[in-house]
Amino acid sequence: MKKMSIIYWSNGGNVEVLASKIKEGAESSNANVNIKLVSQAKVEDVTESHVVAFGSPSMDNNKIEQLEMEPFINEFKMIPINGKNIVLFGSYGWDNGKFMEEWKEKMIDYGFNVIDTLVVREAPNEHQLEKAYELGRKLANL
Repeated sequence: MKKMSIIYWSNGGNVEVLASKIKEGAESSNANVNIKLVSQAKVEDVTESHVVAFGSPSMDNNKIEQLEMEPFINEFKMIPINGKNIVLFGSYGWDNGKFMEEWKEKMIDYGFNVIDTLVVREAPNEHQLEKAYELGRKLANL
């Protein structure tokens, strides 16, 4: 059984909704899913999982959340990740989702294999929720 971690930060609940849908999709493919707020996550939640999904909204200066998510992500700068497969997901309100491209580049620089991203404006619509579900299935079946 594939072990998967979903680690996210959510303020208004949109990222949390996406995380839940990714979890549903992964569990439908028999993955063992560990879902946590980033404040409760440990580096081992990532290093000991086969696949990972990280989620954050766009915050100040069009970046991922900077008080909890950014410091957690930066812990992987010096850890050998060896191409671990990940998905990045998040929401934005005003920056057209540009934060996702920067985040994706950072994760690739840290040694992750970003297989896909999902970024939504404000609350996810039905199509985007279906995509989140399919991302969970995709990760679980890698």
